[in-house]
Amino acid sequence: MAEGLVARVTRLVSGGVNQLVDSIENASPETAMSEAIREVDRAVDQVRDELAGVLANKHLANTRLGDTTTRHEELQGQVALAVQEGRDDLAEAAIARQLDLEVQIPVLEAAVSDASREEKELEGYIGALQARKREMETELDNFRKAQQQSSADGAASGIAPPRNSVESKTRKAEETFDWIMKNATGLPGNQAAGMEDASKLAELDELSRKNRVSERLAALKASASDG
Repeated sequence: MAEGLVARVTRLVSGGVNQLVDSIENASPETAMSEAIREVDRAVDQVRDELAGVLANKHLANTRLGDTTTRHEELQGQVALAVQEGRDDLAEAAIARQLDLEVQIPVLEAAVSDASREEKELEGYIGALQARKREMETELDNFRKAQQQSSADGAASGIAPPRNSVESKTRKAEETFDWIMKNATGLPGNQAAGMEDASKLAELDELSRKNRVSERLAALKASASDG
């Protein structure tokens, strides 16, 4: 994976929301937090694109490795037949081809191994980013609730907030956030289809995460029972 993408993922996963908010100038806290969440989504898409390329390369290397191994085995039988028929010239040609294939096989095996390692790494990055996004969404929700409570307290005390207050700015940001999150499927053409696919992938990721949680809980219970 490109070094710049690694650094971006690391920053998003390890950085606190305050750090992300401070990096976006001239924006209300809620607007900045919403943008930070969208940046995580963009990073997930970028890592998924990278993963798709890795999987394609792994498939090609696997296919090439299988073909090379099969051809090497076929040549072994042909060498035996040529020797049996006293055709040393044909046996030598087949052996020479075998030698060419034999130097390629370790390289192809290494390519498959490297792709598998990178695949696992990229899947880990996606999981970490999605976990960070869930945390940020919780923090954003808590921030909104705190803002609503502050507005309610102000109304109860009879103090009206100024027209250009943070509350009025964040209310507009909240409407924008809700439109993006809830009405994205209303976009036309291929954009709508892309949003639908992304929604299905997110649902699949969440289902997988719940399964892992259940499996870990079951393992813990089994361990406690054995003890």
